[in-house]
Amino acid sequence: MVATLTAEKKIADLSVEKPDKGTFLDTSHLSSDLKKRAVRGGAATFAGQIVVKGIQFGALMVLCRILTPRDFGLIAMIRCVTSFAEMFKDPGLSMATVQKEKVTHDQVSMLFWINLVLSISTMIVVIALAPVMVLFYGEPRLLWLTIILSVGFVFGGFAVQHSSLLRRQMRFTTLAAVNIAAVGIGATVGITTAFAGAGVWSLVYMSLTGILVGTFAIWFVCDWRPGRPKRNAGVRGMLFFGGNLTCSNFLNYLARNMDNILIGRFWGAGQLGLYNRAYQLLMLPLRQVAFPIASVAIPTLSRLQNIPAQYRHYYYRAVNLIAFITIPLVLMMAALSDEIIMIVLGKRWIDAAVIFKVLAFAAVFEPLSNTASWVYVSLGQTKRMVRWELVSVPVIVMSFVIGLPWGVLGVATSYSICFVLFIAVPRLHFAFRYSPLNVAGFFGAVWRPLVMGIIMYVVIELTSLYLSPYGSVLAISGCFIFVSFTFLLLLVFWRGLRAEFSNLIDVIKILRK
Repeated sequence: MVATLTAEKKIADLSVEKPDKGTFLDTSHLSSDLKKRAVRGGAATFAGQIVVKGIQFGALMVLCRILTPRDFGLIAMIRCVTSFAEMFKDPGLSMATVQKEKVTHDQVSMLFWINLVLSISTMIVVIALAPVMVLFYGEPRLLWLTIILSVGFVFGGFAVQHSSLLRRQMRFTTLAAVNIAAVGIGATVGITTAFAGAGVWSLVYMSLTGILVGTFAIWFVCDWRPGRPKRNAGVRGMLFFGGNLTCSNFLNYLARNMDNILIGRFWGAGQLGLYNRAYQLLMLPLRQVAFPIASVAIPTLSRLQNIPAQYRHYYYRAVNLIAFITIPLVLMMAALSDEIIMIVLGKRWIDAAVIFKVLAFAAVFEPLSNTASWVYVSLGQTKRMVRWELVSVPVIVMSFVIGLPWGVLGVATSYSICFVLFIAVPRLHFAFRYSPLNVAGFFGAVWRPLVMGIIMYVVIELTSLYLSPYGSVLAISGCFIFVSFTFLLLLVFWRGLRAEFSNLIDVIKILRK
């Protein structure tokens, strides 16, 4: 009898810990070990990002040696439109599914069909805009490139809610595996077709293949299936949440893409290719750090929105982790911009090195400033997010216009100055106003990594000054040795930094377990 009761108890415990395979809506089982799930999810997402970015980095190195800056510039022109259209394929409804404390099958089904209809509508609109883009940029090749790329919207729309349900369940390992498969197969197709002489079309094939593989994989691992749409499903609040998020994303789109639009229009595809590759190469490692942490932080903070002390502790720890990795990394990349461009992209891209360095000074603060969106989304304050974007976006766009007469370097310089002086800190201050957080606590979490990064930057600049004439590989190797020695000295003589590094080691130990 005792054995039977014990067995029944174990079965009951398992049922609480793991929902049935077919139910992806309930999250009550997550609260018992939320911290462990967050750490494990962060580890899985981070590991997945390392693999994904490694694949993308390798593909970039190969493709940049086969294709021209003009090829990448043409795709960047199209991305200005498709990035805008992407917001309307998923107008914040995926995040509404993740953030809401309780959702029903009817609600998610209704959101699924809304996403699908919007995806088809988005494809039609992009196809209609293709001739307009040809006239605007004066590039006839954009017509069919844009039309074929727009097909990806429909296939991507099928996976929006399924991906959201996996994030809601904190199934980050599954999502990481899907992402690796999609990017890996897409990169393989892109490189193969580039070697076959497809030119700019190889970038199109790479993108569409990744979307198709990702969608099929998501449906395979998530066995939730939508029901018939119902008018009284109760999604009105979620639509308002998503609508505010979409408005914010639209304004943010202007800030992120107006530089590409202006450069492409007034300076051509070649200059846009240099600017775009410099920016993307700079952001590649930063997103590898920031994206997995954000993917886990938003669902976790959403679960902690009614527990201020834990919310505050988790946010500051996450920000400290981002700062400890990204600030020194960005400043070291800025100091070695010439060597990095030569090794990764090749000699014909060397003009992108100075653009890379100038943008890096804004990139020091960008991943940290972007955490403001965690606060808005996790607390359901997307309306306030829109208000901030209405103020900040015109300032950023104006910085692009001011720098435009001086070419791509002028745009990069003007933007970096604007972001550092007028955007980064005010953005955080506004986001923290109705939250358990404050700016003083934020700087308490990031000032040590910032000082450490500045010291490392100076060391690398002085070292590379003497080693650069001997080649890029030797310069980077020498700088790595000197900066490692500097880091060890800082740990020995700076107790506060040593304590923060110890916390980082503790997180790594948890991940290993």
